[in-house]
Amino acid sequence: MTRAARLAGLAALVAVLFAVSLIVGKVWVSPLAWATGDPGWAIIVQLRVPRALLGLGVGGVLGLSGAVLQGYLRNPLADPAILGISSCAALGAVTMIVVVSGATPLAIFGAAMLGAGGAATLLGALLWRSGGAVGFVLAGTILASLAGALTAFVISVAPNPYAVAEVIDWLMGALTDRGMDEVALGLPLMAAGGAILLATGPALDALTLGEAAARSMGVRLGRLQALVVLGCALGVGASVAVTGVVGFVGLVVPHLLRPVFGARPSGLLLPSALGGAALTLAADTVVRLVPGAGEVRLGVAMAMLGAPFFLLLLLRRGGAAWS
Repeated sequence: MTRAARLAGLAALVAVLFAVSLIVGKVWVSPLAWATGDPGWAIIVQLRVPRALLGLGVGGVLGLSGAVLQGYLRNPLADPAILGISSCAALGAVTMIVVVSGATPLAIFGAAMLGAGGAATLLGALLWRSGGAVGFVLAGTILASLAGALTAFVISVAPNPYAVAEVIDWLMGALTDRGMDEVALGLPLMAAGGAILLATGPALDALTLGEAAARSMGVRLGRLQALVVLGCALGVGASVAVTGVVGFVGLVVPHLLRPVFGARPSGLLLPSALGGAALTLAADTVVRLVPGAGEVRLGVAMAMLGAPFFLLLLLRRGGAAWS
């Protein structure tokens, strides 16, 4: 099967899962509801279309950013969380929820993007003199640790228990109760970040030969690093701003698709975006089917999926070195 055929199959899977996500839930709605005048059509238009669009965008940008970071760092365990951008975006949103009672989605989104932008700026400052993969990982780890500690501090000093409950609910990550306002805020930035990340493909291919070889081929490593940080800040920051923290998508998807599409970084970017969208749409559909009045949060479901996946991967490799 050709690469184009595999890509077409993956795109078709995303389209099918998108359609299924409009139908499945606590209340199942017929796809013919509009034609028959079924009032359930309002559920699709007002609730499930925004949710499916956000699942498409969030999953796509997380899968893509994971593939880019694994290619840039030449490390199959890299994922968007390693930059600290998602942690800083979460810090901004949590601070807004705690400080401003009844903060609007726009205010929370703005605070999260401010946190993501601050993380990108700090990364640039920390890496200005010494770039490279090691410095990149260390700087991201510092930011993630600091943002995590500050988030815990903000929660611990919150005077309003209702705000704490809202924060905890938000941090678990979900597409529940999102509307077209969140779509209008988040999708353009996710698309912009995704376009920047897709443009790094040729440079990532050159980087597989080593930094010295990449420089000899005309790759400007400082520019590549800036593109990676900017793309992740826009895409990952926007995804966290509208859904909360959803992990493991960027870590799992490239691993699943590498045997199908090959290990060449540029050849894995678009499949990872489609695969991330498919995984997120599928997971969000499944969490709606859990018995009970409520739903399992998407971030929780992805963590429950991701950890066993890597345990299985480790057991299959028998402890062999990662390559």
